Amino acid sequence: MSTKPSCMVRHFKHYAALDEQEIELLHELERSPEHLTAGDHLWYEGHESTELAVISQGWAYSYTRLENGHRLILDIYLPGDVIGLREYATDRHQASVEIIKECTLCRLPHRNLDEIFRNSEKLTRVFFAVASTQQSMLVERMINLGRRDGPGRIAHFLCEMHTRLERTNDNMAGQFRLPLSQHMLADIMGLSAVHVSRIFSQLRSDQLVDRDRHRVHIRDLARLIERAGFRDDYLGTRSIIDQSR
Repeated sequence: MSTKPSCMVRHFKHYAALDEQEIELLHELERSPEHLTAGDHLWYEGHESTELAVISQGWAYSYTRLENGHRLILDIYLPGDVIGLREYATDRHQASVEIIKECTLCRLPHRNLDEIFRNSEKLTRVFFAVASTQQSMLVERMINLGRRDGPGRIAHFLCEMHTRLERTNDNMAGQFRLPLSQHMLADIMGLSAVHVSRIFSQLRSDQLVDRDRHRVHIRDLARLIERAGFRDDYLGTRSIIDQSR
């Protein structure tokens, strides 16, 4: 039995305490790692949907192409995340998934997830909670695009990324790597790349955030949270499943 908790296990423990059997069931899902490099695609929008994927290392994102050719980025996937949960009930992928930085992941045929559902009520509930959290993040992204100004959008996104990364990384001290290009950030925020650059300059002048290429240092998290109007409850409550028993 594996003794070192994987990112997926650490992620799932945010939702519920797991016993050894449940941890081993999760480790079984990560037995056949696959390595992909930046720019590789996991799958494409419209292709047959028969599997999920779990990221062990690296970053990925999902996107869709609009009729005018523009790209809309939907999700940013981090170590421990499950990709494709929203498409479990569909026969076609609803979005393409591309690797941001070198990535280790495991593909999970839907039948493997069915095995989890048959053997563990708690893990079934955790998978449902993870899927619900992903849906909540999309809703919050809609609010970001529709109701927040440019600085508010980026401030909110940085608070969200910091909160998510904190779940699988200790002692971050407000500093983390954000391997997203200016154009990617623009496609997430619904802004131009030039506007994104100006906003980061403004956040720096306000002594809220320093950004050096792909390194981010949140200098005053409390003030950034206030500027963004950020609340982390949409990212899932710690041990919510245990508390509901």
